[in-house]
Amino acid sequence: MTPRLLAASLCVTWLLAWLVLGALPTPVRAIGERTKVNLRTLDYAGGNATSRPTAAKRLAWEVRQRTSVETNLEPTRVRLSDASLFDSPFVYMSGTEAFPPFSEAEVQGLKRFVDFGGFVVIDDAAPEESGFDASVRRELGRAFGPGALKHLPSAHVIYRSFYLVLRPVGRVEAPDYLEVIEQGGRVALVYSRHDLGGAFERDNLGNYAFPPSSGQAEQREMAFRLGVNLVLYALCLDYKDDQVHAPFIMRRWAGRP
Repeated sequence: MTPRLLAASLCVTWLLAWLVLGALPTPVRAIGERTKVNLRTLDYAGGNATSRPTAAKRLAWEVRQRTSVETNLEPTRVRLSDASLFDSPFVYMSGTEAFPPFSEAEVQGLKRFVDFGGFVVIDDAAPEESGFDASVRRELGRAFGPGALKHLPSAHVIYRSFYLVLRPVGRVEAPDYLEVIEQGGRVALVYSRHDLGGAFERDNLGNYAFPPSSGQAEQREMAFRLGVNLVLYALCLDYKDDQVHAPFIMRRWAGRP
């Protein structure tokens, strides 16, 4: 199964749970381990790739608590050259430093993952001072050609796939846009220079590891909301643009004309 088909099946599971949630006395949960979304972290050489080791785990927990999406609460790590790359539709990459070029197998793995419907979030965890940005742009140019990254319009459905988010925010607030690569009319890769993982990260005692740049708890909450939106978009793409059909669906579910 390709990552896009897997994402579609997981989206159907979530939408069905959402439709019946109000009719059941207990929360709706997915059926079986294979329906759990694995927010895998990319393992690669250099770049200080493990600088935000619990970020994916914290995001997985928040997605499970806030939505009907069942997530794997112990996300795994994966390499671009692994055959298992295609077993889940979502991959998170983070770093704080410049890193050496990917191997040709890794470049092809990244391209094929995106071509087959996978969704990648790349998060610059030290946007104020790192060489990570230059390395990311170099590798994306190798995989997708120069100029593939574009600014995401503020009206894009990513900003309202679950929460209404007015602008991207992580541990840091700037810049006021995300960069994306589109493939076949969908956003397939999101590049954030906001250190989303830094807003999610906790230490072994459960304390948040990094303060938001504004010092305000609201900034961390908005980072979580953006993270949830990215996961929901990865699974369901632009289903929010089809909400005109929601009243019809609900009437049919309730047995009303």
